[in-house]
Amino acid sequence: MRLQKRYVVVAALVGAIAAISAVAYGGSPHFVGSPTFSISGNTATVNAKEAGLGGESIDVTLSGTAECINNGGKNPKAVNKTGFSSTETVPVHNGQATYTIMATATFSPDCSPPMTVQFTSLVLTDTTNNLSVTLIP
Repeated sequence: MRLQKRYVVVAALVGAIAAISAVAYGGSPHFVGSPTFSISGNTATVNAKEAGLGGESIDVTLSGTAECINNGGKNPKAVNKTGFSSTETVPVHNGQATYTIMATATFSPDCSPPMTVQFTSLVLTDTTNNLSVTLIP
């Protein structure tokens, strides 16, 4: 009878440890709300928060395409289209990460007035957890 009680206590302890480990690990990564972005010249800036994360850090990438547009709404040269990306490692605290990431589109020759930069796609990806959101389709 005493041995049976010990097994019950040990089984309960193992179950409690397993439950705590599952909570501490995370396992359900997701964005909290929608990431926000702003554009200034040829730089895109994204603010985001993720939760349900395990581990000590995540790698995030901001990528997309941009075009240099003239006053008539046309691309004057094929070289005035560019892809860009920026990757950062972000620390995770208590299963959450709040971060800002910036990426700059560079053109050769420069996209200077009266030309303007138009972002034609913008995607934020948490490559650690395979989590992605399209900000500009």
